[in-house]
Amino acid sequence: MSWNPSQHPEATLENIETMIVPRARDLGGFEVRRALPSVERKMVGPFVFFDQMGPAEFITEGGIDVRPHPHIGLGTVTYLYQGEFEHRDSLGTHQMIYPGEVNWMLAGRGVTHSERTSDETRATRHSLFGIQTWVALPEDKEDMAPDFEHHKEAALPYLQDGGASVRLILGDAWGAASPVTMQSEIFYADVVLEAHAQFPLPDNHEDRGIYVTQGSIEVSGQVFEVGQMMVFRPGDKISIRAGAQGARLMALGGATLNGPRYIWWNFVSSDKAKIEAAKEAWKTEDWANGPFHLPPGDTKEFIPISDKQDRIKI
Repeated sequence: MSWNPSQHPEATLENIETMIVPRARDLGGFEVRRALPSVERKMVGPFVFFDQMGPAEFITEGGIDVRPHPHIGLGTVTYLYQGEFEHRDSLGTHQMIYPGEVNWMLAGRGVTHSERTSDETRATRHSLFGIQTWVALPEDKEDMAPDFEHHKEAALPYLQDGGASVRLILGDAWGAASPVTMQSEIFYADVVLEAHAQFPLPDNHEDRGIYVTQGSIEVSGQVFEVGQMMVFRPGDKISIRAGAQGARLMALGGATLNGPRYIWWNFVSSDKAKIEAAKEAWKTEDWANGPFHLPPGDTKEFIPISDKQDRIKI
């Protein structure tokens, strides 16, 4: 990766279109910070959901159990800094995920999945730290057949230059392209910066944002620290400078969607009727004949639907 500083001047406060401080939730000693959707910004490109999981330490017999639950109209991305997850879905997928790897699950017209800490890991002291995101599908792809891809760390483009190291998780940027199959224009990257190193935002995407996961960045003398998301104005050629301790960021964005999206629980769609149909289908619990099936190997429990869930237009 390389760039000309004169073509990518350092970001100024005027370049920042939106600033988001995620809300934190304590899930029994395990903290989740949600940056998207927020009051300030509902989407960044096609990204409609962004959660930081942890960091958390588990002594013994502890772990995470995300029981089987449904999705429609989106793709889910799990990316870990520390720890592991055991993924199962209704396509029959059984896949471990470790730091630097990608699990890309395409829900389309409907899929069910679970993510749990494995029995082997629960028996030892372990940690978990990572990011989970949802990508809304284009309107003409919302009803496509569900699919799943897993890519090892070595398969993802890795770029280094001037104290910046970038692993491209999804999409295309900086002249590189991820092998993960995408349905829309997008980029998503894990960025590690040495102290005071600069990192250029890609020029080929309309919406661009960063989320600070470690360290800090400096913009026009103002410091932005862990747990803050910034969305930048379209079209500006700019770069980010790390603080004195360096930084780790998730960079994300892409083309904006052609219309609004609605979220209800784990369902995303441009059409309210599709969400209502998915909601009623999950309520029936007809795993044999209905549109949703429990993941093979994880059929003893599931997350029931709740009428208390809010519908969000984004």
